[in-house]
Amino acid sequence: MNTADLGLPVDVPSTALFTDQYELTMLQAALKAGTAERRSVFEVFTRRLPDGRRYGVVAGTGRVLDAVENFRFDAGVLGFLEERNIVDEATLEWLAGYRFGGDVWGYPEGEVYFPGSPIMRVEGSFAECVLLETVILSILNHDSAIAAAASRMSSAAGTRPLIEMGARRTHELAAVAASRAAYVGGFASTSDLAAGFRYNIPTVGTSAHAFTLLHDHERDAFRAQVDSLGRGTTLLVDTYDVAEAVRLAVEIAGPELGAVRIDSGDLLLVAHRVRQQLDELGARDTKIIVTSDLDEYAIASLAAAPVDAYGVGTQLVTGSGHPTASMVYKLVARAESDDPKAPLVPVAKKSSGGKTSVGGRKWAARRLDADGVAEAEVVGTGSVPAELADRQLLVELIKGGDVVFREPLDVVRDRHVTALAGLPLSATQLSRGDAVIPTEYVTRGSGS
Repeated sequence: MNTADLGLPVDVPSTALFTDQYELTMLQAALKAGTAERRSVFEVFTRRLPDGRRYGVVAGTGRVLDAVENFRFDAGVLGFLEERNIVDEATLEWLAGYRFGGDVWGYPEGEVYFPGSPIMRVEGSFAECVLLETVILSILNHDSAIAAAASRMSSAAGTRPLIEMGARRTHELAAVAASRAAYVGGFASTSDLAAGFRYNIPTVGTSAHAFTLLHDHERDAFRAQVDSLGRGTTLLVDTYDVAEAVRLAVEIAGPELGAVRIDSGDLLLVAHRVRQQLDELGARDTKIIVTSDLDEYAIASLAAAPVDAYGVGTQLVTGSGHPTASMVYKLVARAESDDPKAPLVPVAKKSSGGKTSVGGRKWAARRLDADGVAEAEVVGTGSVPAELADRQLLVELIKGGDVVFREPLDVVRDRHVTALAGLPLSATQLSRGDAVIPTEYVTRGSGS
């Protein structure tokens, strides 16, 4: 399902220049050498998880599909390339007719991954696949980093809802992607209207300190907000004196007051005091929302506090210290010749410094223990062992250039909940540790 199916008519512009120049210069050289049409297999994977993380979260797949569909070199783009003399005339002619016609397989969005997991596999000619490297990585690296942070925060929050409110802390377009990734990772809503419009994510918001400061008295601000938005609104109570603000809030809105928001101070202590005060004033159903530079650790520290929801901004949209998933896009197999039936030859970079990779076209499966809990991520080439045949992780996303696998975000979000529940319990611990399950490699032929 795309956004048009959801009734959200937002066009994605050409993504052809969301790339690095060397993708085009490699194309030019390959065209001249006669190797551009060799059947090739590229894979997206990460060599390691960010320090202290126990699992990764696949996010951005739906955006990748949009980007591939819109990877077109129109007249304006071609004019730019010609003006800058980036590629020669023959390459420009080739680019003018570019349409990705290959196949893409990948872990379905919302799934978890581990070091070495072939998160996405792109197959086709070298020429058509190599051009997609940068845009695929930019989307998956960003969105997966945000989704992983969101997942950890969601685990720390338990059943309490999380509000994404980081638009003002990042690039305006990155903010929309971050909202989407956060929703995949477990957040319930966003403050960003563009994300609500583009992806149908629930949006929320009431007022900031500026609204209180606009009025001569806090009472006037609260009265204006309640008169406009109703008694079920959320009143911000920490502009001046919290206790006095809570008293005024209940006096004006009555026990039907929806919520109060606390945005500063010792949140654990203040939340307890506010809850006691609300109860004494008869506003037992009024909820408490806390914000203020929260991350997963701060959220976990508030587990015993009488808090009903969390609003998270900066730490979420920056990946809570890990703004990229460090994924790479590597050629892992290529044909011996231009013959479409030529067998694939595994290829891999060999270098020091931890940048080696495993060649061959890969499959992936998750092996379970006797209790149905994941015990290993098995990655292999060649035939899939019979005992893992029904545990394979990759699904076909694009076939012959056509997108064949699109899903509503709610399906993706539910998948993540299921995937996380299938991991050992230690996966959600915030203490530092290695990947919660190991990655095992199985070689059974070239995988051609």
